[in-house]
Amino acid sequence: MARMISDDCIACGACADSCPVDAIAEGDGKYEIDGDSCIDCGACEGTCPMGAIAEA
Repeated sequence: MARMISDDCIACGACADSCPVDAIAEGDGKYEIDGDSCIDCGACEGTCPMGAIAEA
């Protein structure tokens, strides 16, 4: 997995809405990226208002 969501996530869902392969889902208190589904396109990174998504 090339990207991960940090604890700065506020669970707003913006990243999940932007993912073209539905690799992001709500986890325990924050959203999580499924490394097996992620295609490393980076679409989610620019939509996070908290800047909580970064390359791993």
